[in-house]
Amino acid sequence: MQTTTLSFHNFHTHGVLFTNVLRARRESFIVQNKWELPEVDGMEFDQYDTPQSRWIAVHEFGRVMAGIRMTPTTARCGIYSYMIRDAQLGLLDTIPQNLLYGPAPVGSHIWEASRVFIAKEVPSELRSKVQRALMTEMVRTAREQGATQLIGLCPYVWGRWMQRIGFMTEDAGPVLNIGHIDNRAILMRLGANLH
Repeated sequence: MQTTTLSFHNFHTHGVLFTNVLRARRESFIVQNKWELPEVDGMEFDQYDTPQSRWIAVHEFGRVMAGIRMTPTTARCGIYSYMIRDAQLGLLDTIPQNLLYGPAPVGSHIWEASRVFIAKEVPSELRSKVQRALMTEMVRTAREQGATQLIGLCPYVWGRWMQRIGFMTEDAGPVLNIGHIDNRAILMRLGANLH
């Protein structure tokens, strides 16, 4: 099992891995969760998949087991910035505006984590190892990009699970049912004690 952080600078060195991440996202979000998202040629994507973002893949033998997208909160592309902020500003009709307790943060030291998934076919005995690899690479990549905080909207159970494996999180918003899944915005401070 490998973890890889992808960017527009290194796609060419990883063959079809980025394409496979977008295909795995389609399977997780469109096929399984039944979310109405943009797709083409079996891949899910949206306005936040830009050169400003990074994508983390946990993979083995070409099969993507898990993934996450990371975007700086300073990102801009047309009218869009990052998903949580745009939802709060009313630009996204599928995510409630009240997802945060306060204003969405903007700063070069804060990155957003979105499109988090673990592939359905990952066996239960491997899920914890895959999740830990995904979160560890996310923290490593965030630090490499100069981040000291991460913000993300994720399934409610993820915040508690992350704390159990040593990643300290705090609630940044209320529990909201989005796409038939209880979600909550969480904030992670990347202190020295984190992996």
